[in-house]
Amino acid sequence: MVGFTSVELREMMDKKKNIRNVSVIAHVHHGKSTLTESLVAAAGIITHEGDVEVPMAGTHADAGEPGISIRSTGTSLLYEMNNEWLKDYRGERDGNKYLVNLIDSPGHVDFSSEVTTALRVTDGAVLVIDAIEGVCVQTETVLREALTEMVKPVLCLNKMDKLFSELQVEGVKPEFTGEEAYQILSNVIENSNAIMATCDADRIGNVQVNPQNGTVAFASGLHGWAFTLTGFAKKYALQFGVDETKFAKRLWGDHFYDSTTKTWTREHSGSKKCKRGFVHVCYDPISKVIKACMNENKSGLWKLLQKVGVNLRDDEKDLTGVALVKCVMQTWLPASTALLDMMICHLPSPLQAQKYRVENLYEGPLDDKYAEAIKKCDPEGPLMLYVSKMVPASDVGRFFAFGRVFSGRIATGMKVRVMGPSYVPGMETDLYVESVQRTIIWMGKKQCDVPDVPCGNTVGLIGLDACITKSATLTSEKEVVARPIRAMKLSVCPLMFVTVNCKVPTDVSKLVQGLKRLVMSDPVVLCSQVEPGTYTVAGVGELHLEICLKDLQENFMDGVEVAVSSSPVVSFRETVRKSCDPVEKKFRNNQIRYSLSLVARPLDEEVVEAIEDGRLGPRTDHAVRSEILAKHGWDKDLGDKIWCFGPDVVGPNVIVNRCKVIQNLELAKKVIVAGFEVVAKEGALAKERMHGICFEVHNVNIHADEALRHTTAQLIEMVRTALIESQLAAKPRLLEPTYIVAIQCPKSALSTIYGILHQRNGSVYEEFVREGTMLHILKAYVPVYDSFGLCKAISTATSKLVTPQCIFGYWSDMCSDPFQANAPAGQMVLDIRKRKKMGRPSFQKSSGHNFLVDMPA
Repeated sequence: MVGFTSVELREMMDKKKNIRNVSVIAHVHHGKSTLTESLVAAAGIITHEGDVEVPMAGTHADAGEPGISIRSTGTSLLYEMNNEWLKDYRGERDGNKYLVNLIDSPGHVDFSSEVTTALRVTDGAVLVIDAIEGVCVQTETVLREALTEMVKPVLCLNKMDKLFSELQVEGVKPEFTGEEAYQILSNVIENSNAIMATCDADRIGNVQVNPQNGTVAFASGLHGWAFTLTGFAKKYALQFGVDETKFAKRLWGDHFYDSTTKTWTREHSGSKKCKRGFVHVCYDPISKVIKACMNENKSGLWKLLQKVGVNLRDDEKDLTGVALVKCVMQTWLPASTALLDMMICHLPSPLQAQKYRVENLYEGPLDDKYAEAIKKCDPEGPLMLYVSKMVPASDVGRFFAFGRVFSGRIATGMKVRVMGPSYVPGMETDLYVESVQRTIIWMGKKQCDVPDVPCGNTVGLIGLDACITKSATLTSEKEVVARPIRAMKLSVCPLMFVTVNCKVPTDVSKLVQGLKRLVMSDPVVLCSQVEPGTYTVAGVGELHLEICLKDLQENFMDGVEVAVSSSPVVSFRETVRKSCDPVEKKFRNNQIRYSLSLVARPLDEEVVEAIEDGRLGPRTDHAVRSEILAKHGWDKDLGDKIWCFGPDVVGPNVIVNRCKVIQNLELAKKVIVAGFEVVAKEGALAKERMHGICFEVHNVNIHADEALRHTTAQLIEMVRTALIESQLAAKPRLLEPTYIVAIQCPKSALSTIYGILHQRNGSVYEEFVREGTMLHILKAYVPVYDSFGLCKAISTATSKLVTPQCIFGYWSDMCSDPFQANAPAGQMVLDIRKRKKMGRPSFQKSSGHNFLVDMPA
């Protein structure tokens, strides 16, 4: 039974000091969801062990493989802490009850966008790391993303059971001494802090974690136990006759206890009875309890439990083996207590966090009333709410808008102004006014209606799915001058796609509707039409595409069967490598007179990075925009002369006005921007999206009669032709996506893995042995084009001992001439054009001659 009611939960929403908005983040299979179960169970939502009730849940499992989370899942939990536990808490609080809005996020790299949506609406993060595997590539990714979002982390070293040989399966029984275990754990903490030290997160304060102050927990999610050193100090400081705070400091670092002399020293005395404080007080007692349980030494176990103050019920004393270990450890060191200790004592409330997060969140001036309301987390201020994702509802075709209220309050029936990702202040694009039909919160899987939700809390909204596709900023209807909350910058992008169509042609309308629902349900998936009845679904990787197609078929298509192309196709990009001479275009007839001069040139990589990071874009303040561009050699006034970013308004390509005078400015800008948006999506080489190209307009004169002014289609086509010609004149190049493949493996698997990587044109650029273990860490670059089936091949070849992670690294120049049909890039251009039924390009040489027009494939 749930241990609290929706009324109690709503009452707690007004107590900002006692709210914690927390994401659980980690590398795949490091145990986030298992630990989350402990917190959900402590709130009374799980009815029996393993029965986790969380909303928006999504998992995936291959045959014989453990399930992985594929969707971020949020729930609101209420806890009441006792006075004894809170006696040393020095933070501001309002009573003993705490509301935790908890979001469990996926660890697989293909679903990193779900991590982004979770971090945007939370203030703190529990970073979970496998104690043996240590910091993995996705660990680093999610940690950096958390700090970029100004989300404060604490650390949980999970799977501590791996450090005790009695709990391992037959044949795999590593023996660790207490000192070896300490060194392994210490190394993971140092590596985590090293990453944090490189991130610019000064506004949060000190983000380094330290076991001595309770910002590190040691846990076994599998067995449901965890502890912090401050928690141990509370339990046993009295036995050692030491103050709790001082005792906690002795449990980490170079502090040793000699049992013979009963003294603490800063150096090892050389005696066998002298052990590091962590080993003597924490590791050894846990090890002894586990050994007694597994060896069925009940008499010895009862003596140990008496020393540590644990009492079991009579029925629990009859348990044996792992079941007894779980019972004893959960009674002695319950995971929920340690995790709540960290979250409440060391993660910020909304009142604290929004003071420093506002600078990252709000796009407008930081001294206007909206920024001030966000900074103060003011429930009486103007509504500022960010929707980070859309969640499928139980009603087919309907979606919840899931987000966070940063100021004001959202209420059922309220009319809101919806500003989408493409909204630009002063324009009507991507701007809507809608009414909120219902305001809800989640308690496990249960949805509870509440009349309103004040700032500082997460919320679900019904009735906005007609105007929100993926994310949006909401404010009240009258707040017409409010600037939006900054759009999220996803760490992944669609790199591959499949083609889908209906097996029964008359079902096309259902396919179109299903694709719209799929796009809403996933932060990163893209769908587009190839030809009537045929569409593409683009995703991050093979697993992501598999899940998207499964959702499309089973959840969004009402049972209609879909035909899918046999294998995914890789997306490429087009760029240029030099500045071209001006391309002049002139045209004149009875209706139109125009002249246009364009130059295409490459954008600096740092400028492209700034655009992709969200630091530079259409909504960036003009002074900031000019400052960023001036650092890379642009004239200061050019920041104000960028007409458009693209494609899709925010892409890494720009149109810049370099004209001194323009007649018919409004018409000229309209048709050039429209032509640029088309070309940025479909470049000259193979109609792939452009990347890192700046088009400069040096001269434009357009005169058209009134009838043509309203259609402009002919003008846009003329502009498109000029843009294409300027790209072809600027040494165009094809870019292919490249994965960073991260692999952890034993030495025995190295030769096999190297062989498979070589077959896939992979190149290993880093190899080392993880300190304290026998695990070899490999990092390699592999072209995405050659990566299909790579993870499965390595897993199969190593008897499922190794599971690689493929993370997008960069766009790599194919370093060959796309104009030459026999060059790798040229052949790829031909292959792409053939697939798209475009015909042979006029620019490719054949037998020393250029074709003047596209020829049939």
